[in-house]
Amino acid sequence: MKTINIQEKLTKFSEHWHPHQIAVVNDMQVLLAKVTGEFVWHVHDEEDELFQVIKGKLYIQFQDRTETLEEGEMLMVPKGVKHCPKTDDGEEAHIMLFEKLALKHTGNVASSLTVEDYPKI
Repeated sequence: MKTINIQEKLTKFSEHWHPHQIAVVNDMQVLLAKVTGEFVWHVHDEEDELFQVIKGKLYIQFQDRTETLEEGEMLMVPKGVKHCPKTDDGEEAHIMLFEKLALKHTGNVASSLTVEDYPKI
């Protein structure tokens, strides 16, 4: 057992939309990411996904609406729901994600942003 300092972990990388694994809990992983601009529209057919904003503001676009997440807020996207995270142009957000180990962060979409193996920090 070791305490994890989230702010210190965030200093270890600068890439955007490239999650880094900081912990594994049973079959779930805890990821940190820095994000800016718009991600890709995608869906996770079999897994829910949870976003928590550590710094900045994150928008989760859905086909019928957009939810705004401020610092300290979180949102669970149910499996099967098409979504697209984004920030305001030029703004950066730091987020924590809770996902199943087998989940691909771009879901059913292959993109230049798709990461196969999350770095562990």
